[in-house]
Amino acid sequence: MTESRLAQAVQETLEIDAETFQRRAADEADILIDGLSEGVFDNPQAIVGFEYEFYAVDGETSALRRVPRRVLEYIGFEKELGLHNAEMSTSPQPLNAHGLRAQEAEIKARLTTALDCVRPEGITLVSDGLWTIPPEGEGAREYLTDHVVDDGIRIATNMSDSVRYHAMANAEGDTTAGMSLDAPNVSLDSATVMPESLITSIQPHYQVAHAADLPDYFNYALRIAGPLLALGANSPFFPPDLYEGASDEEILDETWMVNRIAVFESVLNESSPGKVRFPHDLSSTEEAVDRVVADDTIVPMPVETSDRFDDEFAHFRMKHGTYWRWVRPVFGGATRSAANARIEFRPIGSQPTVRDSVAFLAMFAGLLESLPRREHPVIGLDWADARENFYCAMRDGLDADLTWITGGGEGTIENETLFADLFDHARDGLKLRGLSDQEVETYLWPLRHRARHGYSPAEWRHERVSNLVEEGESLEAAIHTAQREYIDRQKETLLEGSFADWVDDR
Repeated sequence: MTESRLAQAVQETLEIDAETFQRRAADEADILIDGLSEGVFDNPQAIVGFEYEFYAVDGETSALRRVPRRVLEYIGFEKELGLHNAEMSTSPQPLNAHGLRAQEAEIKARLTTALDCVRPEGITLVSDGLWTIPPEGEGAREYLTDHVVDDGIRIATNMSDSVRYHAMANAEGDTTAGMSLDAPNVSLDSATVMPESLITSIQPHYQVAHAADLPDYFNYALRIAGPLLALGANSPFFPPDLYEGASDEEILDETWMVNRIAVFESVLNESSPGKVRFPHDLSSTEEAVDRVVADDTIVPMPVETSDRFDDEFAHFRMKHGTYWRWVRPVFGGATRSAANARIEFRPIGSQPTVRDSVAFLAMFAGLLESLPRREHPVIGLDWADARENFYCAMRDGLDADLTWITGGGEGTIENETLFADLFDHARDGLKLRGLSDQEVETYLWPLRHRARHGYSPAEWRHERVSNLVEEGESLEAAIHTAQREYIDRQKETLLEGSFADWVDDR
């Protein structure tokens, strides 16, 4: 799409009447709630799915690269925010041994094909939480803020032609995106939401069997969000030219282990509490629907419908697209028989290897199978404590001070006790779905290894950068060196190894 056509599409979007859009979303929510009461969204068993985001780099230099759109379409990946981004979504599968194997096999099959297709372009795809080496000849600040104005419409130069994202930069009124990056020793003001393209993620999905039970699963998901975020920490550093006004030592001491959380919240939130946040507990499935309807709409988008079942609530679904919560309920289904209610778990940044990524899918699903069924006492953990766990994990990774209630009903602040209980119940949940002891241990081992050593990918990178600085390198050189080493290690282990191999070799 040319800049002029994109600007025209953005202008047409901005002219959509917000009140009419909101009224239609609310009316459709009533249809959805009727379907929930009729059992339309119930399913015979739990089902899992997965979203996996990557960014592209130069195969030789590891500098960020834009992915040609024709290549992206050819490999069957979806566009994400930046021209350097690519995303795949797996086909939903039943939660059992065959389903998990199918998830992993599909990821590997599609990723292998993608890597083979981009290699002749001199590109490789990286699975990581936050990129740190900008494109050749450009600074990160320049790349993230570059834009043009076409007939009064701001267009980010390095953003995909998604009308919604560009419209956010041009929306006016009570609800707009923040478009400012705020993290320790980092600040960046932008005319667009392009700084969000610093980050990439994995997103496990868990589809509940009975939609009426969604709140129980959702509230347990909030309790495990902090511990899982600590295990998945993988974004301790920014591109060095974004740091300002601090010494190398201050940056190393004050950086957060999961800066991805700060990026998403500060770029898209204009004020507190903001649209991107840790959500409150749910008391009913209907409340989950009502929250989406009540959520602020930044940009009402045009809605196209087809003969899909969930197009009966197409405006609601479009509104849900900007319902940004770290854990969020989702309602959808192409057909009435495929209609489902599921939980989308969004905190985890992309991981060093496929096996690490699938481990999070297995662990998240196993926990949601076990905790509600066993009526685990951690549901009694105060919501404020669960939220504090989340942001402590953001700041300190596996060194975070976390609060937990064990299966025996005992409160603890010992991470060893917390993770022992967490893995016991993940194991229990997977065995309830028919996995063998060996299969369970294979899936959980990469994360169990992290917990045992207190060592996540963020700690690995922070340690490496710190050592290089102590040896006399500048922070910029150290961050770039560690990033290249990360990418080199990933090339060796992405499809068959795990981050545990990196730890064992250090």
